[in-house]
Amino acid sequence: MSRAEDARDTAAAWIIRRENGELSDEEQAAFDAWLAASDGNKAAYWRLKHSWKDADRVGALGIPAAPAAPHKALIRYGMPVALAASLVAAFWIGSIPFPTEPSAQTLAITTYRAGIGERKDLALADGSHVELNTRSVIRAASAADHREVWLDDGEAYFEVKHDPRRPFVVHAGARTITVLGTKFSVRRDGGDVSVSVLEGRVRIDENPARNGRLASATMITGGMSAISEGRSTLVTQLSESRVENALAWRDGMLSFDRTTLADAAAEFSRYHRRPVIVTDAAAAGIRIGGNFQASNVEAFARLLRDAYGLHVEMTPDAIKISS
Repeated sequence: MSRAEDARDTAAAWIIRRENGELSDEEQAAFDAWLAASDGNKAAYWRLKHSWKDADRVGALGIPAAPAAPHKALIRYGMPVALAASLVAAFWIGSIPFPTEPSAQTLAITTYRAGIGERKDLALADGSHVELNTRSVIRAASAADHREVWLDDGEAYFEVKHDPRRPFVVHAGARTITVLGTKFSVRRDGGDVSVSVLEGRVRIDENPARNGRLASATMITGGMSAISEGRSTLVTQLSESRVENALAWRDGMLSFDRTTLADAAAEFSRYHRRPVIVTDAAAAGIRIGGNFQASNVEAFARLLRDAYGLHVEMTPDAIKISS
């Protein structure tokens, strides 16, 4: 297991422990020590806590090994959960040959990129429309019986031209998203994939492992969002306004609703060469809301200073925020 995966799994266990009641003094000390041990631990904890906080329905498809003591039951909503939580909408299916790379029958592949701070509007050969967000790369191809896009990095919004003879498939890491005609977005951060549906319905499949184990599939419809990490897929039912907020980047805006400052800073950093760094846990845990111009990170930092009394240090290399 990599250091990042270990930090993620440990963060998940701590989140669940804290959600199930107050920690003992010994547990709190252990948690504080783990959090302070590295920036990677802090990032894993605050990012995962925000990603999973809005879950409306959670079921278990598999539980990885729990980290070492402090040991106590990790139970919430009557279900054991530890990063391998999956959604009520998920069901088991047999192995399906979803291609993760172009097949011999695929026509020419076109690569599209959006650089740091850029957004691009694209018209695909089949008539579908794609908007690329900052730091994003896709490859697109069409064949007689299917249409495929590979999201290699970043985020893209799709308006798919309806064609029942040719399903539209988006490959994103270990997930495959299949639609006939709808409006939805897909975001990929390494192995983590999130999908938000504005209209229509999509199916999210876990690409089968080579060891022959079963793969899972999840159906989501308009107003729903799915977040996948590893073998886990978390589905939430969102209001129309919250789905639109998730797509605010299409208008050059970033919209936050009780978002931790750590996550908001990470989001702003995607749009700039000068990252926003929150240097302590107290500031990282502050929850903020509002709409902000993605290109104006300095204004965002000044608002944090004025509204919360935070210390802001602007250098040519980074914007550092602390309590």
